[in-house]
Amino acid sequence: MSLSAGSAPRPRVFLTGASSGLGRAFAHYYARRGACLGLVARRAEMLRALCDELPGEHLALTADVGDRHQLQAAADRYIARFGAPDIVIANAGVSTGTLTEIAADLDAFEAVLRTNLLGMVATFQPFVDAMRARGSGRLVGVASVAGVRGLPGAGAYSSSKAAAIAYLESLRVELRGSGVRVVTLAPGYVATPMTAVNTYPMPFLLDADVAARRMARAIAAGRSYAVVPWQMGVVAKLLRMLPDPLFDALFARAGRKTRGLPL
Repeated sequence: MSLSAGSAPRPRVFLTGASSGLGRAFAHYYARRGACLGLVARRAEMLRALCDELPGEHLALTADVGDRHQLQAAADRYIARFGAPDIVIANAGVSTGTLTEIAADLDAFEAVLRTNLLGMVATFQPFVDAMRARGSGRLVGVASVAGVRGLPGAGAYSSSKAAAIAYLESLRVELRGSGVRVVTLAPGYVATPMTAVNTYPMPFLLDADVAARRMARAIAAGRSYAVVPWQMGVVAKLLRMLPDPLFDALFARAGRKTRGLPL
């Protein structure tokens, strides 16, 4: 599916986590290409400000992806205005450091899994039947290289992204032959508010606009799985191949995400 000016007029894109970071970069990328955007995020003021600065006609849809009823309402509003989308990008995500032995972190585990995994399912659900009936579309899930192996101090985040990768693979097979492509994006480090709080080295860190542009190419190509940047794809493959004792020894003292960050 091409989003160039000479292809389909006014492509329709439904995007969660749109108010900042990678989602904001996606919004600018697709708006410049004439898309009709449904911009979903929890922060209404930031969404309205984003809509005001984008060219074209868009909908600001205030919703928490952890609440499937709010997402359904947002999807209904988008369909009523623009019709079923050509691309749905489940980009919303949260991250915080977690430790299993701390009872207070159980709430953080639940919130991260609800947003990063169940929120992705709830983002896609309202659109699958319409896309299947039409015989085209892209369902895009933003996972993470952090889902390739469990990282210390990030049990909630790593497990949510590993689950997202597995879920997207299941969905891809379910929709095989329907004309609907499922695209799994696994970014490495991208310069966003989520990574700005990290106190450890972040190799191959990408600017959000650069990351969005590269990921959009993978979406247009309908790739089943793409790691951005490619260097992190090499790192991920090497990590997956490491025997457990070696991986454990290497990462036992790795930098860890701060606990108690706002979700």
